[in-house]
Amino acid sequence: MSKDFIFSSESVGEGHPDKVADYISDSVLDACFEQDPSSRVACETLVKSNCVFLAGEITTKATLDYEKIVRQAITEIGYVNDDDVFHADKVLITNVLTRQSHDIAQGVDAAAAEGKETAEQGAGDQGIMFGYACDETDELMPAAIMYSHLVNRKLAEVRRTEAGGWLRPDCKSQVSVAYKNDKLSEITAVVVSTQHTADVDHDFIQNFVIENVIKPVLPTEFLTDDTQYLINPTGRFVEGGPAGDAGLTGRKIIVDTYGGWGRHGGGAFSGKDPSKVDRSAAYMARWVAKNIIAAELATCVELQAAYAIGHPLPVSMTLETFGTGKVPDEALVEAVHKCFSFKPADIISQLDLLRPIYRSTTHYGHFGKEDLPWEQTNKVEDILKNIS
Repeated sequence: MSKDFIFSSESVGEGHPDKVADYISDSVLDACFEQDPSSRVACETLVKSNCVFLAGEITTKATLDYEKIVRQAITEIGYVNDDDVFHADKVLITNVLTRQSHDIAQGVDAAAAEGKETAEQGAGDQGIMFGYACDETDELMPAAIMYSHLVNRKLAEVRRTEAGGWLRPDCKSQVSVAYKNDKLSEITAVVVSTQHTADVDHDFIQNFVIENVIKPVLPTEFLTDDTQYLINPTGRFVEGGPAGDAGLTGRKIIVDTYGGWGRHGGGAFSGKDPSKVDRSAAYMARWVAKNIIAAELATCVELQAAYAIGHPLPVSMTLETFGTGKVPDEALVEAVHKCFSFKPADIISQLDLLRPIYRSTTHYGHFGKEDLPWEQTNKVEDILKNIS
């Protein structure tokens, strides 16, 4: 990438159909963990019009009221208005969840099985997972995706006030940031599409969003007279949410991670318990990457880990600082191996993942939220001690 360029990332709000599906799936996962920390969960959700479909595999001792979980999740998002086709109290729910396959379970279980090489807990699937961190923001995340999340967070906050009562839950944002000599210099464009009631004028929406949503949350030093604001650029956004578009669990994987700045292995997060390394190893890789940046050993770093189903150790691990490292990348890899274990059981233990924390991850990215365990910079001293 050249030293002078513009990079854009998008975020979607709580009421976006795909995020509705993600939130329902993570609500089911948390409900399982509230009663049974040993639950195995792979819950997929489809939403369209006034229908919700649950599918996937769950093995748990928990006794769940799926209808109550689904309606509560939709209520919390805000689909409770009389003009909503998709309404918390009125949706039709179809449940086709089954138990986890025995063949998968024997690979994940910490027990010997015919054809399995070890008696350790293995990865729940094959795959490649990435973790990324950089020093562009306080959250050690790329700026474009963090700024996009900030806009949607503010939209949700305003929607729940009297002044924003005309807003509806479905929304998207996109922020374009310019770099000069590889340094963030300005925000060149902000795009917001937000669902609204039919009686609100487009000019009012545009002015309201710029003044009450965008400007209060984006850094003033990067907003210029040339910053372009595109608010509801189609001119109208009344029909939205699942009434306007189908939503599926796991379809916003770039929004969930680094906004396209860091690479992605392709696995989704929501609805999956941490035996699925699609989720847990991506969290682990982010934890490692963030601690490396917090230790000021590089200004950006990307880590990849790859797994085979049923096998406890990664089949490969690579680390790249893109020329920004203060020590050789090989030294960082060595320190990572000394300070962290990437075995699935150890990831779960190190990050304390068998608990109901996943609803808080669903919206506005799974990274950059300071209260989540993989966002803690509590391994800095260990890394520094093990740099040779």
